[in-house]
Amino acid sequence: MAIDLAVVPVAGRGTRMLPLTKSQPKEMLPVGRRPVVQYVVEELAASGIRRMLFITGPGKTAIENHFDFDNELITHLRETGGERFLEEMPELRFQRENLEYFYTRQRRQLGLGHAVLCARAMVGNQPFVVALGDSIIGLHAESDIVRRMVERFERDRADAVICFEEVLPQEVSRYGIAKPRGTAGDVFQLDDVVEKPTPDQAPSSLAIAARYVCSPVIFDILADTPPGAGGEIQFTDALRRLIQQGGKVLGMRLAPDVRRYDIGGFESYFRAFTEFVISDPQLGQAMRKHLSDLLERYGPA
Repeated sequence: MAIDLAVVPVAGRGTRMLPLTKSQPKEMLPVGRRPVVQYVVEELAASGIRRMLFITGPGKTAIENHFDFDNELITHLRETGGERFLEEMPELRFQRENLEYFYTRQRRQLGLGHAVLCARAMVGNQPFVVALGDSIIGLHAESDIVRRMVERFERDRADAVICFEEVLPQEVSRYGIAKPRGTAGDVFQLDDVVEKPTPDQAPSSLAIAARYVCSPVIFDILADTPPGAGGEIQFTDALRRLIQQGGKVLGMRLAPDVRRYDIGGFESYFRAFTEFVISDPQLGQAMRKHLSDLLERYGPA
């Protein structure tokens, strides 16, 4: 594919998950067998992305260490009969796919839009993917949404393609919500994106789902976007301005059987962890039995 670069913002402080995130990045929290950010990289790699640019912040060095070679550990495993663990080591798992990792820091916490803008020097004049580092798409990251978004972006010569998922009407106030131009099929043109509307004001129940494909024109718009809610530069505000300036911005729905797992708070994290554990290929059956026993002990909800 022509687009092989993804910007992965991982600079947030994870304050909604304190104290769990006091000394480790939210993106490094385990979900089943792997940390969140490894699932994100696996999904991107499966869609043809080969260069990962992480936008980091204070306390995020664990992410860089996770994808770096640990020769001492690799040697130890080989010498002590731990070869079975090597295939799960991310540096070896992705070695055959020739992935490259780059890191730059968001020096001030000024929002997602500002984090994406921090990638400008490296991205330059090329289209790119944005994949939020705290959201897993698909159970065990089995999703081709990024590949399909890139294909549509190139085929339709769009300025941006945004992933959307259907949410319950009472949940729309938590998301950026699509205002489609006409009927919203699997792929649709956007007339607007409304940030966190009330249920009675929401133009649809399609919520932004943590994946974007963007033309580099978005950088000029971000640089000119004033701070919005919370004094931060909102990525959604820049996308709205792109639409208002006549840019061709498309929405693409997640397939009905594909879920987004948002590791943004304890409830969504616990739900994701539970589902990944009970669907584990080796231990899932035993964990389902254990969960069933626990439910009998604690009683129905």
